[in-house]
Amino acid sequence: MSEQPRTVRPSGPFREGDRVQLTGPKGRLHTVTLREDGELHTHHGVLRHRDLVGLPDGSVVTNSSGHEYLALRPLLRDFAMSMPRGAAIVYPKDAAQIVMQADVFPGATVVEAGVGSGALSLSLLRAVGASGTLVSFERRDEFADVARANVHTFFGEEPPAWRVVVGDLVEALPRELPAGSVDRVVLDMLAPWECIDVVAEALTPGGVVLCYIATATQLSRVAEYIRSTGLFTEPDASETMVRGWHVEGLAVRPDHRMVAHTGFLLTARRLAPGAIAPSVKRRASKSGFSDEDVEMWTPGAVGDREITDKNLRKRAREAARAAEGARIATASRESEQATE
Repeated sequence: MSEQPRTVRPSGPFREGDRVQLTGPKGRLHTVTLREDGELHTHHGVLRHRDLVGLPDGSVVTNSSGHEYLALRPLLRDFAMSMPRGAAIVYPKDAAQIVMQADVFPGATVVEAGVGSGALSLSLLRAVGASGTLVSFERRDEFADVARANVHTFFGEEPPAWRVVVGDLVEALPRELPAGSVDRVVLDMLAPWECIDVVAEALTPGGVVLCYIATATQLSRVAEYIRSTGLFTEPDASETMVRGWHVEGLAVRPDHRMVAHTGFLLTARRLAPGAIAPSVKRRASKSGFSDEDVEMWTPGAVGDREITDKNLRKRAREAARAAEGARIATASRESEQATE
């Protein structure tokens, strides 16, 4: 019987290399990696990192000007929103829905494409646990490097359950995983319909494919493609909006701002080989489209924002520095736990 890897808990006093979230005057957040000679400079003064080392989570410290800061280790949602980004991230509200709607469970074999900055990978890794497998596909080496560094920073190591494959999903998936061996597939890309055929081959009967899509035109195209294959159940689409509330005494009202549309989620389940789903009766509608209409829905026609190479290199360096700090903090925690 193989020994399960020992989990190093992100708790106890702050150590050099720890990622710490500081809440300062007026509620402004600063996320820092503790360094021996590090300092946080703001227009409110200077806070030395060494003043935090050795303090318990949830401590309050004072900077050079007497301003107080609350120090906490970031939660997963906090880390995802503050980590260095090579590509746009999947927001925490969507990551939570993806884990639930795709029914990602401990021990599952999950495929993710593309990996982006690694925000969704963090949630999927927690969901599959030590007994599961997450294989993340990414076309660009630079994005894969940023994702690896961010995941390493959060977990303190590169999880054994995780594997990053640099390459195109259509070409690489059949090489990496046997047909019918994948439980869940999550597609976060501009043209997910291009991958549906290879995903259908990889999924086990009853497995789930979930597409995270930015625009209504992309949503329409991938839904129609999934229907046309005859290999899946009827696709189900949704979006998630989160509205915070201000609660102070009798002043109870919705926040003035909310996290509204970030993306659509579309799910479908793989049918058994040779199975034909019962037909769905629909009212007559203007659902027809031509090849010209489809061409107008392509990412190239819609437009795609690209991060510059210079900016990407900068963010990759930031992620690498944070990962190095996490390695130092993890080694310190392991040493402490070994002596207990």
